[in-house]
Amino acid sequence: MNHRAFAASTAAVMAAALLAGCSSSGSSGKADSGPVNLTYWAWAPGLDKVVAIWNKSHPKIQVTVKKQASGDDLVTKIITAAKAHKSPDLVQVEYQALPTLVSNDVLADISKQGGDAKSSFADGVWQQVTLGSNAVYAIPQDTGPLMFYYRQDLFKRYKLSVPTTWGEFAATAKALKKKDSTKSLTTFSSGDPGLFAGLAQQAGAKWWTASGDKWNVAINDAASKKVADFWGGLVKSGAIDNQPMYTPAWNKALDTGTQIAWVSAIWAPGVLATAAPDTKGKWAMAPLPQWNAGDNITGNWGGSTTGVSNDSTHKDAAVTFTKWLNTDPTAVAALVKNGAIYPAATEAQTGGALAQAPDFFSNQPDFYTKAAAIAKTTAGAAWGPNVNVAYSAFKDSFGNAAQKKSDFLTALTAMQTTTVADMKKQGFKVS
Repeated sequence: MNHRAFAASTAAVMAAALLAGCSSSGSSGKADSGPVNLTYWAWAPGLDKVVAIWNKSHPKIQVTVKKQASGDDLVTKIITAAKAHKSPDLVQVEYQALPTLVSNDVLADISKQGGDAKSSFADGVWQQVTLGSNAVYAIPQDTGPLMFYYRQDLFKRYKLSVPTTWGEFAATAKALKKKDSTKSLTTFSSGDPGLFAGLAQQAGAKWWTASGDKWNVAINDAASKKVADFWGGLVKSGAIDNQPMYTPAWNKALDTGTQIAWVSAIWAPGVLATAAPDTKGKWAMAPLPQWNAGDNITGNWGGSTTGVSNDSTHKDAAVTFTKWLNTDPTAVAALVKNGAIYPAATEAQTGGALAQAPDFFSNQPDFYTKAAAIAKTTAGAAWGPNVNVAYSAFKDSFGNAAQKKSDFLTALTAMQTTTVADMKKQGFKVS
């Protein structure tokens, strides 16, 4: 995520809009008698086809999808629109961007109309749309639980066991190097802060927390230090590679078996099908290694939500549509089919549109059954109002450390320092 400038809220706005959950009540103040027309800014493919199903059966509430760029571009655009009180009724928002939009008074608290959707989602996923408060700022749409992917054939050839703990993971990486120095278990990619964030999340990290009108920033907390030190040690010793992912070289390493495993998310099969087409049917998926034997926790990398703007004059209708879109079986099945998402709603994670394993993993017919069990163990994340700055700092500091094979803890401290300095500059109170 590139650095972008956004208007920071005052401490008073943060206290009222975020911590106390006293943004808009989520109601237009009058019943939506219809017909009403809602505008939905989103980037997910195929959403227009899903919305068409709604429009056909709900003539009094019609929704129009307006395709947008994703990530920072959309966040910047929606904040600008909100300043002019010209926001759309609905907006697709990544989990880590929610605090930024809430702190800029973009999103309404829809807890009164949408709070009953909580039971449809894993606790860790739902926690991300509440920001740890009694408010609800969006309904989860898709999610990206972390998992361990490995080449079954090469694990068998080198007589390696699938690691269940991070200690075993490190031992497996070192054992592979001893057996074949041309192979690496995996790589540490300094270009992917979302993966590191998910791994820290699994370890129990809480990067941003709020109390009263102050933020506490703890990107260098004990859990994150443990994760940074672990991966830094593997890179420094040469047990794993230190090159970024999603490059031609990385693709070749996967396709030729130079790298034989990948810590990634539920969406990995689609990436592998493109990056390593010659390895179809040779991979398998397992739960993420744990810090303590017997634990059952995963982190998250990716996913988005549907929020309702404060500018919407039809919040009740907007929330009704949002809950349908992300929990109704017909709607979610259409999202999976047309948007290739992994639904956040737990009941939609097996059967129906996900009854069969991804084609690339046809050798693992229980792929989605196992994935659903893993997804339920997603730990809660703690995002803040300048995730983009933290992610940019990660790329800079960890990029340098990974290439030089230097101390990852120093890189983590730099990430913390940069993030805190930016928050203070933007006017946030930081304890």
